[in-house]
Amino acid sequence: MLTRELRNQIDRIWDAFWTGGISNPLEVIEQITYLLFLRRLDELQTIEELKATRLKKPIERRIFPEGDDPRGRPYADLRWSRFKNFEAREMYTVVSEHVFPFLRNLGGEDSTYSHHMKDARFTIPTPALLAKVVDLIDHVPMEERDTNGDLYEYMLGKIATAGQNGQFRTPRHIIRLMVEMVQPTPTDVVCDPACGTCGFLVAVGEYLRLRHPELFADDKLRRHFHRGLFHGFDFDNTMLRIGSMNMLLHGIENPEVVYRDSLSQDHSGEEEKYTLVLANPPFAGSLDYENMAKDLLQVVKTKKTELLFVALFMRLLKTGGRAAVIVPDGVLFGSSNAHKTLRRMLVEDQKLDAVISLPGGVFKPYAGVSTAILLFTKTNSGGTDFVWFYDVEADGWSLDDKRQQLLPDEKIGPCPSQPLAPEERSKNNLPDVLARWAKRDSEERQRARTQQSFCVAKADIVSAGYDLSLNRHKEVIHEQVEHIPPGQLLTELKHLEHEIEQGLADLEAMLG
Repeated sequence: MLTRELRNQIDRIWDAFWTGGISNPLEVIEQITYLLFLRRLDELQTIEELKATRLKKPIERRIFPEGDDPRGRPYADLRWSRFKNFEAREMYTVVSEHVFPFLRNLGGEDSTYSHHMKDARFTIPTPALLAKVVDLIDHVPMEERDTNGDLYEYMLGKIATAGQNGQFRTPRHIIRLMVEMVQPTPTDVVCDPACGTCGFLVAVGEYLRLRHPELFADDKLRRHFHRGLFHGFDFDNTMLRIGSMNMLLHGIENPEVVYRDSLSQDHSGEEEKYTLVLANPPFAGSLDYENMAKDLLQVVKTKKTELLFVALFMRLLKTGGRAAVIVPDGVLFGSSNAHKTLRRMLVEDQKLDAVISLPGGVFKPYAGVSTAILLFTKTNSGGTDFVWFYDVEADGWSLDDKRQQLLPDEKIGPCPSQPLAPEERSKNNLPDVLARWAKRDSEERQRARTQQSFCVAKADIVSAGYDLSLNRHKEVIHEQVEHIPPGQLLTELKHLEHEIEQGLADLEAMLG
């Protein structure tokens, strides 16, 4: 999470834009992101140069070419470390007339990145404002590989409509938990049909770099990683641009991040195309029937977006494909025919693997809605035997609007670098989720339903009307309370009454 100092730095940058004449919050975010991106590009090239010098080899990945750009300016002047030292008017000329044209074609003419960036606009109105913002951004620490990350999340918190639009960012530790649970492979084809800033896709890329570094030694797998593995859809062009920049910064050359209204467009070309779906789609809202994809209505007839997205996930997956998706709790226990039909399909027609209940404060301050992670495998032939439930009570941060970190960095997330002490496990359940998930077909079957995790047989779920809410299946131990027998109470009351009468009589005798 962001420190107070970093928040103050972002606040100062934000205030500079507002006082400088840019009042549209999304425009502010977009311009800040471009500048953060430019700074990160320079840092990446510096790393490549140091690596080449150390190994005494040519630079493998050159971002800024040698020589001059088409307008005769040295490409070296387009680097953050160079233009940040220019006088304000010269800096403005370099950024507006040289850097942005360079950015629009950075990924290559045929890349999805250049497709989204072709409309990127430099809208900072004055050299003075650019110089001020560049100086402020230059002091923002950017050690994290995710260049947007918490900065973007914090900036979205400044937009009153962020929660309503669903454009708040899924916490990275929750994304990492979901990715660790599904264990992506180098041959997977991954899709997020509501990708936003591509947080899930970035996390899959980072997972593969860490767990399967050998893929980059195989030409076929490496080509698949850069051009066939990652797919994201969104219908907000600003999100697509920011997501594309995020992917490129994480070394993914040409992902398919495209404009698509996932619920309104038919999916004839996308049906059964993906082996893995990871998503946290927008919850609130409903669509008119005439605006919905007809193939989704064939799965479940409803106007509710959260149900339509679950139907979409099943539609997109190949047989044998798996999904880890976040849904609001209402999907688990809603009583409408559409709710029940969808849950019955997950249990009877597919293989429902797990329901992980998240604490209500996970998405604060943007939304307080209670949510759960659904994990299922598409089979079209059933296969649900037992469903594993886990009740996450703590994710490492406070569950109020402040969302303050409760443990040091090395003990945060699903895979902390240092083991948690027993008293710390109650503040971060995510490592325990992973540990128990690995034993869901063995030891977890023996756990009582009074514990934090347990398995429920399919027959019990069917008899509960396909209700998938954790509280419907969890057993609560009621402590036995011993009550005083009524006769004893009456005797004690009579004794107290006698004492009161005697006290009053003594008082009257003293006063008389």
